[in-house]
Amino acid sequence: MIYLNQAGTSWPKPSPVREAVQDALTAPVESWANRFNAQHQAICAAFGVGNPERLLLTPGATSALSVGILDHPWQSGDRVLVSGLEHHALYRPVQQLADRGVEVGIIPPGEGGAIALSALRAELQRGGVRMVAMTAACNVTGDVLPIKQIVSLAHEYDALVLIDAAQITGWVPVDVMALDVDLLAFTGHKGAQAPWGIGGLYVAERVLMSSPSAACELPVDGEPACSTMPGYCDAGSVDRAALAGLVAGFRWLAAPERSNRLEVARKRVAILQEVVSGRPGVTLHAYTPLASRMPTLALTVLNHSPAELASALSDRGILVAAGLQCAPLAHETLGTAPSGVLRMSFGPGNEDGDVDIAAAALGEVLEDGPA
Repeated sequence: MIYLNQAGTSWPKPSPVREAVQDALTAPVESWANRFNAQHQAICAAFGVGNPERLLLTPGATSALSVGILDHPWQSGDRVLVSGLEHHALYRPVQQLADRGVEVGIIPPGEGGAIALSALRAELQRGGVRMVAMTAACNVTGDVLPIKQIVSLAHEYDALVLIDAAQITGWVPVDVMALDVDLLAFTGHKGAQAPWGIGGLYVAERVLMSSPSAACELPVDGEPACSTMPGYCDAGSVDRAALAGLVAGFRWLAAPERSNRLEVARKRVAILQEVVSGRPGVTLHAYTPLASRMPTLALTVLNHSPAELASALSDRGILVAAGLQCAPLAHETLGTAPSGVLRMSFGPGNEDGDVDIAAAALGEVLEDGPA
């Protein structure tokens, strides 16, 4: 089976990652603390985090986003802005803020990109925006948002910025200091090649949270206080084996022979894009050119559901993703709800011959129909 759902989770995991996981599972108990501290420091270095206390390891991006959004000291009347291309992991906790009197604004794509920066500025000018919370790249289409411009614009109006880096982690350098973000969530099981169960939340020194983790500690003067930084009582226990796999994944990706992995993956997507371009009834869904997107192809075919197409490709030995990809808001924006899209995505685990076989299978399905 040729696996083309790398935007969902990476597969196969590199052998050094598998070995690191196994090693962690059998490590002597007296080594656990030192191993954890060294691995935590390694992840901090990967994201440019100088103070390990500002990077909370979590079970994944979903939990990191939930903590980063819900543990913020919101006040009634505050506003939060998101893009129209968000994964539900970000949009769901944002929606829950309505119960606290927080207004949610959605910035649509536009101006030739995945977000209309003029619309973002207009909403910031209205005032009251406490946070801009957006994905770095859409998991459905691969469109990359202009993070540096978003951060600069938000800070101009004294708004914090939270970035969901799930889709770009492991593909491009993510340096929190260079990006000047206030909060950043990531996961390890996609581009970083780690197993499921590990991610993290970075919180800048200047950001004060209102987390209940202090209630896990001894009360001060008889009253438990809120912490200004989330802790493991908020996020849950760290999967030490997955953490070891994440460190190994970053190390594996750093090898010189993999420095062009994004370019290679994009070239493979381009071959599939050529197969479908111009075919009657086929619509490609993206706001930006492939040269600036993550290696993902999203399409729909008139009179055939994405599920039917995915089933036909599976019969031909190609595993892809069909449906909403856990991003209903993005599909509302794209106009592809409720059926979603057929998504095909490449990663470092794919081989040179995979794209030729996939292209032939896709062409056959489009020519003959999914039946």
